[in-house]
Amino acid sequence: MDLIRHLQCFVTVAEESHFGRAAQRLGMAQPPLSQRIQRLERELGVRLFERTSRQVTITKGGTLLLDEAREILARSEALMATARRIQEGRSGLLRAALPPDLAAGTVAAILAGFQRQHGGVELELHELPTADQLAGLASHDLDVGLLRHPCDVAGLELGPVLRHELGVLLPRHAPAARSGTVPLTALTGYDLILFPRAQAPAVHDDLLTTCARHGYTPAAVRHGQGPSFTRGLILSSRAVAFGPRDAHPDQDPDIIWRPLAGAPLTLRHSAAWPKGRGDAAALAFADTVTAALAATATAGDAPPSPLHLRPAAEYWI
Repeated sequence: MDLIRHLQCFVTVAEESHFGRAAQRLGMAQPPLSQRIQRLERELGVRLFERTSRQVTITKGGTLLLDEAREILARSEALMATARRIQEGRSGLLRAALPPDLAAGTVAAILAGFQRQHGGVELELHELPTADQLAGLASHDLDVGLLRHPCDVAGLELGPVLRHELGVLLPRHAPAARSGTVPLTALTGYDLILFPRAQAPAVHDDLLTTCARHGYTPAAVRHGQGPSFTRGLILSSRAVAFGPRDAHPDQDPDIIWRPLAGAPLTLRHSAAWPKGRGDAAALAFADTVTAALAATATAGDAPPSPLHLRPAAEYWI
């Protein structure tokens, strides 16, 4: 039995005190309405109405049940409204993840943009490297993430690929710093400061392979990510790091950023979510990430397109 529909019929007949008017209000014929009321009475074991040829009068038992019937209908409507908000991405819980090295301003822009557009959704945001995001998406512990490429995207759907051209951070007094652009071969003899391989193995290997293909094999690979730690390594040892221009303040007296000749290194990432599970909230988060990265692109660059964004990130690779 469709309890909600039967209760709607009961409440309407009670309010109209007339089967004909109640049937018209419900958009149905009178005989099916009478049948629904009779079935509800059988299910409840309570006679709801006294019927005569001229009028319908609610019984004492019906009167006692009427308020509860109205309350159930109100709760049902609230339930369906909440379900619609969840379906439309305006309510519920979204478990999302971002790389641990995005700039604070970028993270703040993502949070503000998502809250502004989807304030009814509770955003549970995690700071996770690509490997951990892939595991979370596979186990459905995450709904959406921002991945670095290349990586294994089997079973995932992806948003636009965002590209970041990388330059090199090196001591200001280094001979290569005197040039406007630095070929990778000019870094021979320098150690390379790179994020731990376990965080994104394919990205780690791809960067080293590209360096070797362009004539640079680091004397050693040192692991580091935080700007302060990486700066200390650059200054205290013969080491360099790769990053976008806005990863380093121009006013630093000891370290300088230079573009790489031919732009051989790029960092690529995109929003990702499990196939078939991209609900409105997950897709909205992916759109918000793209918009936030575009909004924080380096000043003076050409307007970024969805496939070529250069965000203000404080990561070092």
